Amino acid sequence: MTEQKYLKRTILKETVNSRYLTEGERNLRIFLPPGYNELLSYPVLYCQDGEDFFNFGRVATIATQLILDEGLEPFLIVGVDVNKKNRTEEYAPDGSRHQAYLRFFAEELLPYIEERYPVRKEANFRILAGDSLGGTVSLQLALAYPELFRHVMSLSGAFYASAQNEIVNSMDLGWLNMYMIVGLQETDYETDRGVFDFVALNRNMKALLELKQAKLFYEEKDGKHQWGFWQKELPQALRHFIEIE
Repeated sequence: MTEQKYLKRTILKETVNSRYLTEGERNLRIFLPPGYNELLSYPVLYCQDGEDFFNFGRVATIATQLILDEGLEPFLIVGVDVNKKNRTEEYAPDGSRHQAYLRFFAEELLPYIEERYPVRKEANFRILAGDSLGGTVSLQLALAYPELFRHVMSLSGAFYASAQNEIVNSMDLGWLNMYMIVGLQETDYETDRGVFDFVALNRNMKALLELKQAKLFYEEKDGKHQWGFWQKELPQALRHFIEIE
């Protein structure tokens, strides 16, 4: 049973307006760490599929536990919700709403958070995280805005051909710090674009990123393309990016 001290936490719900997104706004969930103090400054983790990260990934509970028990530096989490009907169009590099989503994230969401919360405004203290296509769009954001984002956490990234081509056409990526995991039972996962071998997709992406000199943590382990696998991997992934005080 989860100890009560991990469940005492602050999660705010907010809405950011957008001139890029069709619906004109996007809902956010914002986790404030234990001991949150507006006089301090914090790293921030930006999660695609925000609702899933909080509900299925239990990212707020895991973060609280790591901060209280392991001395991880306190950090904020911003979960960016998505309408599942539009998810592929926003997250996939060849999606019809993809460029609009990238601009919303960099030009509207980021300033919204940084004007309202005491987060650090250097690329080194921003982490992008996502599962499946959420991992893909997180990488795309870093490629489009390297001055803003350098750290990407990809949980079973859906690195289809369009995403791989982006890397093939990229210059040196020595500035990119990429964390990748994939489950060995993800060899024939059915998506809205067909059945894919996610192990092969991630191995291919790993090889391409290495050719471009990206800094890479890569791991394959037993797991399926679902939150039961990714939730267990979140503590290690967070330790990779957030320092122990």
